[in-house]
Amino acid sequence: MAANGSEPAVDFRTAPERYNHWTLTVDGPVATLAMDVREDATLKPGYRLKLNSYDLGVDIELYDAVQRLRFEHPEVGAVVVTSAKDRVFCSGANINMLGVSSHAHKVNFCKFTNETRNSIEDATEFSGQGYVCAINGTAAGGGYELALACDQIVLADDGSSAVSLPELPLLAVLPGTGGLTRLVDKRKVRRDRADFFCTVSEGVRGKRAVDWRLVDEVVPRSKLDEAVRNRALKLAAKGGCGAGAKGIALTPLQRTVEADRIVYPHLVIEIDRALRAAHFRIQGPDAPPPADAAAIQAQGDAFWALALCRALDDAILHLRLNEGEIGTWVFHTTGDADLVAAYDALLLAHADHWLVREITLYWKRTLKRVDVSSRSLITLVEQGSCFTGTLFELVLAADRAFMLDGTLEGSNLAEATVRLTGMNFGPLPMGNGLSRLQSRFLAEPDTVEALKGETGRDLDAAAADRLGLVTFTPDDIDWEDEVRLAIEERASFSPDGLTGMEANLRFAGPETMETKIFARLTAWQNWIFQRPNAVGPEGALQLYGSGRKAQYDKGRV
Repeated sequence: MAANGSEPAVDFRTAPERYNHWTLTVDGPVATLAMDVREDATLKPGYRLKLNSYDLGVDIELYDAVQRLRFEHPEVGAVVVTSAKDRVFCSGANINMLGVSSHAHKVNFCKFTNETRNSIEDATEFSGQGYVCAINGTAAGGGYELALACDQIVLADDGSSAVSLPELPLLAVLPGTGGLTRLVDKRKVRRDRADFFCTVSEGVRGKRAVDWRLVDEVVPRSKLDEAVRNRALKLAAKGGCGAGAKGIALTPLQRTVEADRIVYPHLVIEIDRALRAAHFRIQGPDAPPPADAAAIQAQGDAFWALALCRALDDAILHLRLNEGEIGTWVFHTTGDADLVAAYDALLLAHADHWLVREITLYWKRTLKRVDVSSRSLITLVEQGSCFTGTLFELVLAADRAFMLDGTLEGSNLAEATVRLTGMNFGPLPMGNGLSRLQSRFLAEPDTVEALKGETGRDLDAAAADRLGLVTFTPDDIDWEDEVRLAIEERASFSPDGLTGMEANLRFAGPETMETKIFARLTAWQNWIFQRPNAVGPEGALQLYGSGRKAQYDKGRV
């Protein structure tokens, strides 16, 4: 399949034996991710990945490694991120790659990279896998942003190793993966110092880097490995699941891609190109869940909840990058609500087991991908649906949810129902730190408490409407027309306007570091990447490396 109808599709599936740019090693409770970018292993022609610079392909491997550490190596309590190259850690996103990429590719690249940084922080907070960054050379732009995602940063004190965010002075853009926010919110760098730091292309090194909290420690190059190892061992002593913990293998994800259809285990995507819509048809479990956590582990990645989550995660990434004109995602489910509820009950009952914890956290991260995807989201609750618990989150995530009232003429299926479980009340929060129910009823917190009393009940359209859980409940006379018109209407609007509207409406409530990063990425970096000062013929991004000076329109907006 062609990406957006022209370029070859990007495949997000990979494994350590296929990595071009990273080496993952595990030594007891400490793992090491060494970055050694292959210059010629690019996603597209027109640039070389010099100085450990990266493109999307490098970050796809990093994401895979972070996932595998969580599922395959629960014994690991600390991860060291470093460079295998001499005197260079990472020079950030490859500038020539940005120069030859479409605007959509640049924004999707930044979004995925940011989600990967967030997954590192999520592993630290919830999985007991702390990250230590060993900067053994220059860490510029996205390279320093990678370091900022780690818990601790150790910098070589050798007179040349430095950290910097040079995007503004060199390229007329901003750090695209949360660098500015993490600088002041996470590392709490003083604003005046951060301002200076972000306008000096050569960056900061040595004692000043420590004093300004840009790094945690500087050590002579000869002692860098020892200092980092000591920090990693201290982190590992507080995390991980112990030496006896055994992980599960993440086997290759099975997927068949056709012109307008993508087939996974438990998920089929059907693309309607005329209406620019993708229909996600999720299949519920076809058998009861295993008895306990040990039996879940025995099933490994074939366990329904994990297998479906992997499929949904890959489908989101595939559609976001490779099907940019498919602007509406429509979610359907089929299956037995009782079985879905039983899987939720199993996950809730064994929430303290490391694998159950990781499956639930993976659902949390995947649903967050849905939230921040620049797509219109519509959920259809039909006869035969199983929007229960975890799957009901897709109803709550939707911009609009339609639920059929009654039955369709000629159908012998039971009326559509939805069901709440304990998974809807906390385990799957949004980026704002609230559950989707809390976000939905922001002005009515008592409503969320009252809804707990509805847990486990099958709610028909009238009850779901009365409780505020769906948007519209057409009957069989109006169902087809209302759904069709909603999808047609979405296809008629400006995609840019829809992206801005949806992103503004989805994240009510408190602001977190995560929502700040995505809000600023969507609203500002997206905009700045289109401005002539950056990408015009005389813009900094276009002239980088040419020896010519960019010509800026000096008008403030």
